[in-house]
Amino acid sequence: MERLERCGSGLRAGLAAGQVRRRLPWLLLLIALLGSALKDGDLVPETPMRNKRNPLNVYFVKVAWAWTFWLLLPFIAVTTYQFAKSKFLYGPTKSILMVLQRLSALLVGTAIWYVCTGLFLYIENLTGACSTSGEPSQPHRLYATKKECHQDNGVWNGFDISGHCFLLSYCALMIVEEVAVLEGLSIEQNSKLRVVINGLFVSLCFLTMIWVFMFLCTAVYFHDFSQKLLGVLIGVSAWYGTYRFWYLKPFSPGLPLPNIPLSSKKYSYSR
Repeated sequence: MERLERCGSGLRAGLAAGQVRRRLPWLLLLIALLGSALKDGDLVPETPMRNKRNPLNVYFVKVAWAWTFWLLLPFIAVTTYQFAKSKFLYGPTKSILMVLQRLSALLVGTAIWYVCTGLFLYIENLTGACSTSGEPSQPHRLYATKKECHQDNGVWNGFDISGHCFLLSYCALMIVEEVAVLEGLSIEQNSKLRVVINGLFVSLCFLTMIWVFMFLCTAVYFHDFSQKLLGVLIGVSAWYGTYRFWYLKPFSPGLPLPNIPLSSKKYSYSR
């Protein structure tokens, strides 16, 4: 437990004053640009990360939204309930309503993930064509979708907007926004609740590191520059449109630290 507390304290210090939240979008854009330049210049070394079957890609990135959703769900619920009780002195009913309001941000994120990934697939199907190695005597078949092409062991050539760049950037930015609640949350040093929140917080921080690392791997090994740039721009736009615009409005899931401007937030969790 003591080691977990030290780890959590170090990570919280790195998130203090909102520096990570302000700089992460620009870092992701920079990674996409530099990674594409390295890939186009054939300056990337051969590593296991070039293989799409690497464990991080198979067990984490392929289900990135599920990891993000199921770790943020208890974190948002517990921290929002505690924040509502300690800062606003709400009773149980109002505190639970505030928790439900904040948890709706996960429903918004799920809708964004579903719509964007579906749109990317639609664009790829619309712009693509299938290349197969069939016998010349066989009649030429027209394929309507990437799935049909792959069923005949073909290669689908379409405009494949990087779903990884979109989802990994959006998930990383969303996690960094949600853990900002710790900047305004005071919890007793040796309480069980602090241990639970620390465990969830450390897990979310390591998950964010995985997302940024795999974003880097995508930038240097996969997709064309335009596909990656469009993917990350959509991810950053989804974050900006929610946390920097819509969530400031009354009828929205709201921010993790309600009614407190980013520039005036104080780091008080470790007190």
